[in-house]
Amino acid sequence: MVEQSDRAPLLDWEEIPPADPTQAAPPPPPPGKEDAPAGKSSPPDVRAPTGTAPGTGRSSSSTATSTSSSPSVTAVVVVSGDASPARPRTEHPGPGWDLPDPRGVDRTFPGLSVRDQWEEKDQIVAVFVVTFDTRSGNMVEWCLPHDMNLDGVEFKSMASGSHRIANDFIYFRKGCYFGLACFANMPVESELERGARMKSVGILSPSYTLLYRYMHFLENQVRHQLQCPGQYSPLEAFYEDKKAVLPPAGNGLVTSCPTWSVTTINRCMHPEMKITHPAGCMSQFIRFFGEQIMVLWKFALLRKRILIFSPPPVGVVCYRVYCCCCLANVSLPGIGVSVPEFRPFFYINIADITALETELSYVACTTEKIFEEKKDLYDVYIDNQNVKTHRDSLQPLLRLNGADKEKYRKLSEQRQMLLYSQEVDGDCTSNEEDLFILFFMELNNRIFQTLSEVAGSADPTLTAEHVRAMGLDPQGDRSFLVDLLEVYGIDAMLVIDNPCCP
Repeated sequence: MVEQSDRAPLLDWEEIPPADPTQAAPPPPPPGKEDAPAGKSSPPDVRAPTGTAPGTGRSSSSTATSTSSSPSVTAVVVVSGDASPARPRTEHPGPGWDLPDPRGVDRTFPGLSVRDQWEEKDQIVAVFVVTFDTRSGNMVEWCLPHDMNLDGVEFKSMASGSHRIANDFIYFRKGCYFGLACFANMPVESELERGARMKSVGILSPSYTLLYRYMHFLENQVRHQLQCPGQYSPLEAFYEDKKAVLPPAGNGLVTSCPTWSVTTINRCMHPEMKITHPAGCMSQFIRFFGEQIMVLWKFALLRKRILIFSPPPVGVVCYRVYCCCCLANVSLPGIGVSVPEFRPFFYINIADITALETELSYVACTTEKIFEEKKDLYDVYIDNQNVKTHRDSLQPLLRLNGADKEKYRKLSEQRQMLLYSQEVDGDCTSNEEDLFILFFMELNNRIFQTLSEVAGSADPTLTAEHVRAMGLDPQGDRSFLVDLLEVYGIDAMLVIDNPCCP
């Protein structure tokens, strides 16, 4: 649903998540993609009513305090006094695993200024139009501010292979900024344009978490640019209304980009993540990968470099990047401060190769098959639902064990309970993202809490009982645990007999 105003429709740029998705009008087709002389698009099935990208991190609230003897987790929907289902609350049968109920969470964080707590105001640092020229290829046609360095944006906002589809949307990174662009491809009777006019309209911001608000506006604008090329007044008005007040750094750049450190994650992730992805994003992710989610979870927790390949449309694949990042959420203080940030790059192309060469940990997606050959750039490669790695040390992690299947069964069970409760109570508000994020965050918290307690004890020996209490398989997860101890620098000794060895 688009916020109503007395402005012209093209100036209604802020999208508000509908209270009842069943009554929300179907949104117009999305746009966006990147790469060299290419550029068309066919309508993706997935839409972005809310939604921005991948995972900033963790929960604003909790810290688990002791290890549970039972690895089971059960999410229940709490029914409030007016009989409407509230957000799911995660209950833990073991002692010390009572995660705070996310309902009515106080959105303030003691010790932080209002500016530090929520600087998620409108901070649009650039707006631009990219076009495909039959002679020059992808090019920036127009932008504000005029002196903004947009090198490479012409390929990030119009993905390789987009000429085969009618429209798309795309999230990407440009330096320390994040971008959202909507792409559209319109047939025209023009020999000069070879029968098709392709454009993208996009924006840049220091953070991706509110970009989704302007999806509808960008979709309207890209269609407007296709029908009436060169009419930029709505974009000019948008920029004047939403432009960021950047700090005086002398170079016009934001001095620090969004980070996914434990500190940021602990204090802000959960409240804003609830509203920054499209409805159904998590459920689609779960249905698409199935049990393979547990494989991705281990790679995410180990901070591996994960690259997802998919042909256009790429918008839905950007959401898979987001969901992958959510798998690594931890809310325990001090955990992960010494490991690389799990950085969402969203859409990348060959122009990003140099930047990726220095990255220690990331999740990204691409439409360019050539990346599969560049094995020095990634640890894990995902093609459709096929998750693979060329690293021998990671091969054991590709095999699902009994504990993995049990965790996935519990996640599926909890989803069904939640969906059933919503259907029975007639509440169409989705809480799946809460359940999904809290499920993996609690799982991660449990693992690191146990490891920390063992490492701090007089006998820092990790036994099979400890491993089972963490919800892991003593044999099947041995290599995963060894890597986890090394990556996070946890001083504990794993002594589990390997039945395959004498």
